[in-house]
Amino acid sequence: MRLLIVGTLSGQLSTATKMAMDKGARVTQTQTIESTLKTLRLGKGADLLMVDVAINIAELIAQLEAEHIHVPIVACGIDNDTRAAVNAIRSGAKEYIPLPPDAELIAAVIQAVANESHAFIFRDDAMAALVELANQIAPSDASILITGNSGTGKEVLAKYLHRKSRRADRPFISVNCAAIPENLLESELFGHEKGAFTGAIARRIGKFEEANGGTLLLDEISEMDVSLQAKLLRAIQERVIDRLGGRKPVPVDIRIIATSNRNLTEEVAKGNFREDLLYRLNVVNLKIPSLRERPRDIEALAIHFIKKYADSNGLPVRPLSTDARQQLTSNPWPGNVRELENTMHRAVLLTTSDEIGVEAIRSPDGNRLEEMISTGNHGPAAQAAVAAEAISRSLVGRTVAQVEQDLILQTLDHCLGNRTHAANILGISIRTLRNKLRLYGDGGIPVPNPGEQRPMAV
Repeated sequence: MRLLIVGTLSGQLSTATKMAMDKGARVTQTQTIESTLKTLRLGKGADLLMVDVAINIAELIAQLEAEHIHVPIVACGIDNDTRAAVNAIRSGAKEYIPLPPDAELIAAVIQAVANESHAFIFRDDAMAALVELANQIAPSDASILITGNSGTGKEVLAKYLHRKSRRADRPFISVNCAAIPENLLESELFGHEKGAFTGAIARRIGKFEEANGGTLLLDEISEMDVSLQAKLLRAIQERVIDRLGGRKPVPVDIRIIATSNRNLTEEVAKGNFREDLLYRLNVVNLKIPSLRERPRDIEALAIHFIKKYADSNGLPVRPLSTDARQQLTSNPWPGNVRELENTMHRAVLLTTSDEIGVEAIRSPDGNRLEEMISTGNHGPAAQAAVAAEAISRSLVGRTVAQVEQDLILQTLDHCLGNRTHAANILGISIRTLRNKLRLYGDGGIPVPNPGEQRPMAV
């Protein structure tokens, strides 16, 4: 765990630092937003930022997003500063820790962040065979290609391979090739020197250098432009990279894992993917079966997600009814594990009885949602779903992109600009949401800042 502490808070964060180090975290400390950005630009990555509420957290998050730096934030402040705690969460912080710090709370937060996306739950024989192969190849440095439909858990498997490798104590760095605009991806991967292009105000260490000694995940690599694939091939073959505007090659020691939801052999035939790059990446192929092909995993994953979202929302862990279990296993789950997770998240939020029934795991209809609001259920999930229902009533004559834009912005309004909460409700990754919002902003469409809603039309 790489922990970056931002601020001082009258020395109380120093105590938190010692507690974190006692729990095995590698800790760096900065005092301002600019020094934080400088540290991250130089490749001193972090798995978690612990930020003094005196720091402008909304501004910090906005600047991190502008530079495509994705790292969870936990806010810290004196225990009676309720307003600061609320503002921090609305701005996008994942948690709030009151100070003076409690050693057990610090340890719990670090553990929760470390394990947040590491859960690898399986019961089915099809997955057991895949995991056995993964365990066999994990200790090597061979490049691995993980394939499978969207939502099957490719990134989770990649993290599992890293934790089982000889590089487990070194960085695991992920780059979503589909979420970063084509003209920025080269800089994101290889870094740049100050002045290399318009807007390059300082040297930026790329993901290859940040992952040095560890593992680099190239997520959805099939989305990478062919022209950039040639530079990627050289980096993998020679283990050296060239920063944009740089004068000399930089050596790197990394293990490459790539994922794709497309058939790369077919993409090669179409001219969309380099054959020599495919050979370099595909030393071992791990193909994750769709969720409907591993039915024994469905209930185990559902129970895992129920506990996860009950705990995170301060709700009781309710069991699944017999009918709900049957409904889950008979569903084809076209969205795979991601769809199942979103379904169970919604079920946890909406269930008020002693157990989770069929009605909670089915997609709620508009009448049910309006009834929830009228009877006092004003939770963000219900409000966002009502917004979706309102939009669905006027779909005819509108494009998918227009409907998607309205749904995203309505949901963000109901979450008071909190990107993390909105992404969970929408069932998309935070990176995808940020990329969409950036496109809207570039097109002159108002986007609510953290803690805000868009002004109502007059």
